[in-house]
Amino acid sequence: MRPGTFSKLAILGTLLLVLAVVPLVLPSPFHLRVATLVWINATAALGLALLIGLAGQVSLGHAGFMGIGAYATALGPKHLGLDPLSSMALGIFAAALLALLVGRPILRLKGHYLAVATLGLGILVHLVIVSEVPVTGGPDGIQLPHVELLGRRVTGPELWYWITGTGVVLAAWLALNLEDSSTGRALRALHDSEIAASVVGVDVARHKLVVFVIAAVYAALAGGLFALFNRFVTPDVAGFLRSIELVTMVVIGGMGSILGAVVGAALLTVLPQALTVFHEYEHAVLGLLIVLFMVFLRQGIVPGLAGRVVRRRSA
Repeated sequence: MRPGTFSKLAILGTLLLVLAVVPLVLPSPFHLRVATLVWINATAALGLALLIGLAGQVSLGHAGFMGIGAYATALGPKHLGLDPLSSMALGIFAAALLALLVGRPILRLKGHYLAVATLGLGILVHLVIVSEVPVTGGPDGIQLPHVELLGRRVTGPELWYWITGTGVVLAAWLALNLEDSSTGRALRALHDSEIAASVVGVDVARHKLVVFVIAAVYAALAGGLFALFNRFVTPDVAGFLRSIELVTMVVIGGMGSILGAVVGAALLTVLPQALTVFHEYEHAVLGLLIVLFMVFLRQGIVPGLAGRVVRRRSA
């Protein structure tokens, strides 16, 4: 077995174990709904983990691609007469095409310049969604019909839990394979130093564009799944705060860690639900917990805890 094979199997095995155990421990429809939102957010966070953690490219407007996927899924049945699944596929293609077109000029930027450029892209997508009221419904949002799969209406939190959970396992498997490929090694090289990577023959511009498009596809897929599951979308799905939330998931879980992206998504999805007991102090407690995580686990939850385990074993 190759060196990374065991860790890959361990990560996928952990996700499959969690996927199987959660319905047994938390069988109520409310808990399954929250768990489904965890899987949806984890899908978007996985793509961003590849972009930020693996390639070192910061994006502060990634929710724009999520909004494209969500609204394409909603607008297809209403304006084009398409079924929701075909509309979601069209939205994923549209997000990938937009990422391909805008990625070429903005990925020439570095550091905070790139962050501001992606922020502007996200704001632009959100602005279009809000202002085009006759098409998108504006701030009021838009409702979706039920989706049917193999002649059966897909409804209920339990069924959506298994669909989105299986999707995350497949998305993680693809991300792990990308990390273990020649493209993944090239992305790690340009993360360390773009100049050094170009010297050894890495096509820096092409690899940055490839991972940017892949991250956009992950986000659009998550947006489409959210629209199908919730059956109602608003411009918040493409808002600036959602982009910051996705970045925070990746940073807290551990940049460059596939399992960390899922853990970060779970944390930031579940904590707001668990902290409602604090009422008006909910956001203050959430902010304090995030600060504590970053102070005591600077590398992120998964890499930080793994490092402590390794140090204890060596000691």
